[in-house]
Amino acid sequence: MPERVVLIGYGPVGARLVEGLLPAVRNGSIDLTVVGAEPHDAYNRVLIAEYAVGRMDRVGLDLGDRRVAEDAGVRFVLGTAVAGVDRALRSVRLADGIRLPYERLVLATGARANVPTLGGVPRSSGVEGDLPRGVVALRDLADAEVVRAAVTAGRRIVVLGAGVLGMELALAAAEAGAEVVVAYHSAAPMNRTLDENGGRVLAAAAVAAGVEMMHHARAESIVHRYDDHGQAWFDGLVCADGRVLSGDLLVLSCGVGARTEIAAMAGLAVSAGVLVDGASRSWTDPNVFAIGDCAHVADPADAAPDGRVAGGPSGLIGPGWRQADRLAGLLSREAEVAASTAPAARVRAADGGPAAIAAERPGVVMLKAEGIDVVAGGAVDADPFAHAPGCHGPQVTIWADPARGAYVKLVTVEGVLTGFVAVGMPRTGAELTLLFERGSELPADRSSLLRLDAPDAGMAAVADPFAADATVCWCNGVSAGAIREAAAAGEPTVGCVKAMTRAGTGCGGCVGRITELLARESVPA
Repeated sequence: MPERVVLIGYGPVGARLVEGLLPAVRNGSIDLTVVGAEPHDAYNRVLIAEYAVGRMDRVGLDLGDRRVAEDAGVRFVLGTAVAGVDRALRSVRLADGIRLPYERLVLATGARANVPTLGGVPRSSGVEGDLPRGVVALRDLADAEVVRAAVTAGRRIVVLGAGVLGMELALAAAEAGAEVVVAYHSAAPMNRTLDENGGRVLAAAAVAAGVEMMHHARAESIVHRYDDHGQAWFDGLVCADGRVLSGDLLVLSCGVGARTEIAAMAGLAVSAGVLVDGASRSWTDPNVFAIGDCAHVADPADAAPDGRVAGGPSGLIGPGWRQADRLAGLLSREAEVAASTAPAARVRAADGGPAAIAAERPGVVMLKAEGIDVVAGGAVDADPFAHAPGCHGPQVTIWADPARGAYVKLVTVEGVLTGFVAVGMPRTGAELTLLFERGSELPADRSSLLRLDAPDAGMAAVADPFAADATVCWCNGVSAGAIREAAAAGEPTVGCVKAMTRAGTGCGGCVGRITELLARESVPA
């Protein structure tokens, strides 16, 4: 009998798992059922802002091919909520009362937008209720349609929160003709990714691009206007200092939180997400797994005496896809073992104890914005004056030219780059990204790196950013060599490279580099 696998969640990570399990479904070792709360096929939420501002059509968001999966034997139950999980009976109960039995259950429920406490916004909003009219969190297609209409009409949009996604949306909407103001509580935008100085240089660049930036803005409530039918609509955001930021639409960009309700109701261990080991297997139940934004990967031995667990979901699509790939391999192998041996002789991966935590590639964040180059990686908060020359500990190098929108910060340990920020320095940023990825030592003269962005470009790069082993797509781990091979084997276009390697299908931050690589190879992009 095939092993019954139920997947809850059909977002980007769930779709990747379905794709990885198709060979096992086709050979009859796995019987896969997918449950999704939205009625749509899987789409890329990371790129939803691109669609909302008109840079991408709806088809460009699609991921996977449901028809191919259905032809292989996968069953889809979309537009249906899960009411609960009975781990004793190993069954999933849907909202309509139907029960789905399983041998293996995978949670890919993702994350929901954090809705801050604001006067005029019901506490249930974003959880069970709806946000007020004129307020969206830009987490699904319905939100994107609202933003798209506002951008098309050139409305005034207030963005609350200045993280990566908030800044990308604000800059793209302003470029598309909307009037945009960004309100954020910190001193500078992207404060979880950049240091304060780098963030202030970014803020200045955003202002120059037509975005109004409101720092130290603690939002307290919203004010409404009423239409001819007496319906309330968002009219302004009230800050603690009395400022009212008027607008036609409020976009909440205040981070996300893992959807753990189903897991918690089922008695599974949860912290910042569903607690799983390095094989994505639940700490509580070896037959349950979690991947993507709902998964908190940690070693059970690292739990504090009071039960607290450090860390949390990565929040990035790349690690989620790698979890899906690894889990597809594990489930396929287990199903083959189960199909080829007697029940008493079946060997489960859980028999060897919790799996080791897979080492993740160091994270690099790139801001997708026309004419504004921002890239950062690693820990960047080190104090430049905390360690004297020659002392052990992080050494910090800073170069700033705020008047020209340029800033670089380097953090090194024993000469090796462990964190960096580059704003307005595209070639230096690309070089630092490669050095950071490889764990390479920096040149003794740190200032030589700045010559990469000099008008005469007098300094040669330490390493070729388009060398065969250089990573171009961080989400999917695709190298420049793999892209060249794909271009040579198929049509030398960005679309073909995406189809053959998946490069550029995650956050989209590498599409420019793919285009440049193809141009360097003297082929049309």
